[in-house]
Amino acid sequence: SLVYGGFMSDSYVINEKRELILDRVKEFIYQNGGVVKKSQLKELDIDYRRILDFVEKGDLVRIKNGYYTVRISDFSEDELIAKLFPDCVLNLESALFSYGYINKKPYGWKLSVDKNTSKSRFKLDYPQVTPLYAEPDTLELGVLEISFGSGTMHIFEKERLVCECLKYEDKMERELFQQGLFSYIQDSQKDAAKL
Repeated sequence: SLVYGGFMSDSYVINEKRELILDRVKEFIYQNGGVVKKSQLKELDIDYRRILDFVEKGDLVRIKNGYYTVRISDFSEDELIAKLFPDCVLNLESALFSYGYINKKPYGWKLSVDKNTSKSRFKLDYPQVTPLYAEPDTLELGVLEISFGSGTMHIFEKERLVCECLKYEDKMERELFQQGLFSYIQDSQKDAAKL
């Protein structure tokens, strides 16, 4: 019995408090697009050890160091990429697939990122990400923003992408490299003069 002489047991009160805090954290995560950073969770004034307890008990999911969600299955790979790497630019096979230049969805994501970005940022089990480090100013040349998942993502313009593919040919599957370039050549909306 939970009640002894009109009083509730301590474990019942602790469990109820835990559930109230968990509900508050989940609501906060949903209000912030389903994925939050550790720094955002500080707004709730909840001891970080409590968050770690929620993760250990399976109530929250740690996507990668410093990023949390309620359920990973709530998101497609595209949505996770857009939420975790909003400052990166889709490149190589990932961009070719987004343009419809290759038919086969590549394994993992190739993203161009500022060379000064921490490498630990890309250490995650899912989705698979391969960073391509670049000078910060080069990440602004020939970049567009496209609809991606339920958000947006940066992608290189078609002509810049062709240059990137030629530069990183050795990092691409031969078949996808050839298919991507051939598709660009056949694209009626290409800008050969810009290339």
